Amino acid sequence: MQQVQQQQQLPEGLDQCVRAFATADFTAVAQRFSHAGFDVSQPADGVLTIHSDSGHQRPAVLVSVGVHGDETGPIEIMAYLLDALSREPQALKVDLMLCVGNIGAIRAGKRFIDADLNRMFRTERGTLAGTAEAARADEMIAVTDDFFVNAGPQRWHLDLHTAIRPSHYPAFAIVPELIEDKARTRLISWLGQAGVGAVIMNPKSVGTYSYYSAEHHGAAGTTVELGRIGTLGQNNLEQFDDASKALDALLRGKAAPGDIRAPHVYNTARQVIKLSDAFTMAFGRETWNFTPLREGDEIARDGDTVYRVEHPEELVVFPNPDVRIGLRAALMVVRVS
Repeated sequence: MQQVQQQQQLPEGLDQCVRAFATADFTAVAQRFSHAGFDVSQPADGVLTIHSDSGHQRPAVLVSVGVHGDETGPIEIMAYLLDALSREPQALKVDLMLCVGNIGAIRAGKRFIDADLNRMFRTERGTLAGTAEAARADEMIAVTDDFFVNAGPQRWHLDLHTAIRPSHYPAFAIVPELIEDKARTRLISWLGQAGVGAVIMNPKSVGTYSYYSAEHHGAAGTTVELGRIGTLGQNNLEQFDDASKALDALLRGKAAPGDIRAPHVYNTARQVIKLSDAFTMAFGRETWNFTPLREGDEIARDGDTVYRVEHPEELVVFPNPDVRIGLRAALMVVRVS
């Protein structure tokens, strides 16, 4: 009864495939793939795995959406892509895992229930260890481990998000530095095909899902920010057109249509950590992602700690003074190519 009540909070008038995907109801698509001879399972709520029984080792692709419950655009594009693939299942050329992340938050129309799920994929969780998101992260870690344990060398994890604030790059991605060179080059090329204008190389985990897959399973993992947050069923899907086409091509084992547009590449200069409730930023909440600051400019202050720009130019990404103490309040980056 509780699940039905939660589902009723979704907007009226959603296409059936979107409503099913958003509520983690994979019944129809699972049956289609199963009837076509695929090994299909649902190892946890919101998780669907589809493996070929052809005996040939295929790329292993994990696509996750809804890690933040209010980021609904990727839910819609994956719902339509999965529905279309399930109607011609032999077109699927990869072993696929789909994960709808924070199901409770999606159903409630909220970003999270207790805390940010995309900071829970690490051992140390401190006071957040007892949250709903910590428990959900444990479920996701277990099924991710199972999915990749016998996978071949080509492993992908595309964690699809949308951004809270405007950005000078409408689509951008975070890529762990530890990814093996060949896989990282392949990933960045795919991101360019998906319409991603900038890639930020990340040297250190802050507990994100995609970094976990890269660190523990050698996956070409990335957190992809695709446009802006919108209401489920009311997103302008045209902003996701390039990403949708690139995803569809990847799952079908084809080259993505269109020209390869190399993203600009940025290195991480520093992560600005909120140390106390005294934390304040030197610019307003309306600040766009990739806003440039000059050497010596103040970024933030936290009691006696003052963060300043140390390079001739640094750009601020994800500025958010409202995060919990101990979490990243901004990411400062410098362009390298």
